[in-house]
Amino acid sequence: MTTPAPLLEADVPRPVLDVIARLHELGHAVFLVGGCVRDTLRGVHPKDFDVATSALPEEVQRAFRKVIPTGIQHGTVTVVQGGTHVEVTTFRSEGDYHDGRRPSAVTFEQDIVKDLSRRDFTINAMAWNPLTHELADPFGGQQDLKARVVRCVGSAVERFSEDGLRPMRAVRFAAVLDFTLDPRTQAAIPETLPVFRKVAHERVREEFVKLLLSKREAFGLELLATTGLLDVFLPELARADAEAARLARTAAAAEPVDVEIRLAALLADLVTPQQAEEIGVRLKFPTKTIERVKLLISHAALERHAGDPDPALRRLLAKVGLANVEALTSVARARIQARDPARLPEMDALIGRLHGIAASKPPLSAKDLALNGGAIMATLGVGPSPIVGEATRFLLERVLDEPSLNDSERLKEMLLAWRQARGS
Repeated sequence: MTTPAPLLEADVPRPVLDVIARLHELGHAVFLVGGCVRDTLRGVHPKDFDVATSALPEEVQRAFRKVIPTGIQHGTVTVVQGGTHVEVTTFRSEGDYHDGRRPSAVTFEQDIVKDLSRRDFTINAMAWNPLTHELADPFGGQQDLKARVVRCVGSAVERFSEDGLRPMRAVRFAAVLDFTLDPRTQAAIPETLPVFRKVAHERVREEFVKLLLSKREAFGLELLATTGLLDVFLPELARADAEAARLARTAAAAEPVDVEIRLAALLADLVTPQQAEEIGVRLKFPTKTIERVKLLISHAALERHAGDPDPALRRLLAKVGLANVEALTSVARARIQARDPARLPEMDALIGRLHGIAASKPPLSAKDLALNGGAIMATLGVGPSPIVGEATRFLLERVLDEPSLNDSERLKEMLLAWRQARGS
């Protein structure tokens, strides 16, 4: 078999080549496997290089000075070579899967084809030795790469029944790589949904985020809905009115490519802020992400403020926070672009106003006032008491109306007049 040009031209890191050379020298079969072979054939430099070998874990440990037994029970060790961590896994086959996640047993093998046969998709079931240029592609991965199709190795029902996350990965690969799903692979997803339901929400979230941040997120979201996967973890979108769901998917293409912005754009017109929080908790998003998405959804309908005067916009910015202005305007613009593109000029004008106000860095909170709590108490001649909070709120309202009033002497004058008007 002629070695494809992308493999011959591949830039494999020296520490990885050294590990392969050492194992080859000792008489073991050794290959790069999985995603690094797929990406190299696509002309994309891999992020990781995984090595598979016929050598048993203990043989790998003896072959190198520093080895970390990261997953030795499953045949994986990490070789530290030249300061680089190289993951090395013994060829293996797997027993039955009882929980939709892990095999009941792992058997070490000497044949690379047996190892590749347990993998999920043909495009991930290729192995290549960069020293000998031997390429193992027993399931037609190269052909499927050229055809831009995601296809399971062997029976799709069996692959999806082994690991419930694989259907989600199939859809994610199709979206991220701009591929299609093989019809038999897609048809196997609905009947294996019970296995998918067993998957931890953290693992689902990781795949969902990768899909959401892809260039074809709308296609991926629609495919999740069509196959029934979406209804399992995001029924709020899956069960939405067809047109509302379409608009939400379109809005999710928001720029910049950021998980909080895209998630907020996707959900803004489908759920309440409280429901957004419930979704975030369900999918085990970090608390910071949940709170920011909730905030963005709360104020996503910026078009309501198109005719507002500057004081009202400053009050809006006080609620949102200057750090969130860019994200909020991105979400708002994505919604309008999807729903009512004729209003984009109006939205862009409003966004320009908001950015202009934000750039002037007006006082938006008590900490921005020219008088701190101590100065307010001294001016009023009082100690810590509720009146200090009332006075602070009074001053903040005044400077939100007119930022130029935020001068210590003028604030003192207003405080004294306010106290006199209150009769206290």
